[in-house]
Amino acid sequence: MKLRVLAIGPKMPAWVDEAVVEYTKRMPRDLPIEFVPLPLGARGKNADIDRAIAREGDAMLAALRPNERVVALDLSGKAWSTPDLARQLTQWRLDSQDVSLLIGGPDGLDPRCLARADQRWCLSNLTLPHPLVRVLLAEQLYRAWTITQHHPYHK
Repeated sequence: MKLRVLAIGPKMPAWVDEAVVEYTKRMPRDLPIEFVPLPLGARGKNADIDRAIAREGDAMLAALRPNERVVALDLSGKAWSTPDLARQLTQWRLDSQDVSLLIGGPDGLDPRCLARADQRWCLSNLTLPHPLVRVLLAEQLYRAWTITQHHPYHK
């Protein structure tokens, strides 16, 4: 099983890349995490935000693989604790299905991406900056994996 994080946005600062690498290298070989950066739609003074979101959606949908489970990070999703995420991770592994986690741009995910999602996860009710979302997601995936290792039948 593989985990892919499809993330809309510009190049991240070095501290983000370093933190993400640190957590992804801690993952076992049979559960790698790959971060896939996708282009941010044009924003600016007179930008058409709907068009920008649609372009981001086009890129994200094109990056998805046909048989992947898709999990959209979205405020409308269900909040998972770290043990909840560990249970999800265990189920995904039992299903032997690769998983793509979707991080939208500053205006959220294209509705087509939300429609394609098999699950919606609310990472936090707080408004988080995109760099922090990537680090938090990598850390929580690692932490969830460690829970499954220490408590394979966690409750």
